[in-house]
Amino acid sequence: MPCALCGDIIPSEVARCPACGAWARRRDFRAVGVAVFMLLGFDAFVSLGSGISLLRMSRPLHDATHDTYNASATGKALAPYGDVFLIGAIMAGVTGLLYLAWLWRAYGQSPGPHRHHRAWVLLGWFCPVVNLWLPPRMVYEVWVNSGRYRTAERQAAGLVVAGWWGCALLGLLFARMFGHGSVDTLADARFDVHVGVAASAFQALAAALCMATVFQITRLQIVRD
Repeated sequence: MPCALCGDIIPSEVARCPACGAWARRRDFRAVGVAVFMLLGFDAFVSLGSGISLLRMSRPLHDATHDTYNASATGKALAPYGDVFLIGAIMAGVTGLLYLAWLWRAYGQSPGPHRHHRAWVLLGWFCPVVNLWLPPRMVYEVWVNSGRYRTAERQAAGLVVAGWWGCALLGLLFARMFGHGSVDTLADARFDVHVGVAASAFQALAAALCMATVFQITRLQIVRD
């Protein structure tokens, strides 16, 4: 198998790469990290594209009047975006499963100390109320425990994690609002489009910030002695 760091071939009977000294057991961890990173990038690209497309729809609605507005035509035009958000949710679910596998491994490789048991890496996402605050806390602990950080660097990492989680929650909220929106009047249609744009923007930003956490944690753990 090739080394995750230098590309040299590691014999199956040794634990370290003979060329750079990297642990062989971290090869698959890096591969999972790269896969999660790429899936998040694809999710961000899809969300950004749907947001830009929705922005283009806001122009005709801005120029429309109550006399020229056609609720039926607007509803048909916006209907595919509901399907896009549904597909995005399915993609996020697939990405989330691989992300949990990566986070479980990252938690086990981080030296600690940990305030929560490893089981909460999985349970924290599915327990009501707890899943509103525990997942970002676990990611933050894994991140800062994987390297040597000063206070300012810990605060910066905390801001990235908090930004990711806040954007993810807001993106989910606005996506649900868009799905239950109304286009009966011109004002309702304009508001619904703006909500859809906000949902896409928050989802794209959440994916980008999550990519930053995956990249940093994976990088720290594969280079750690």
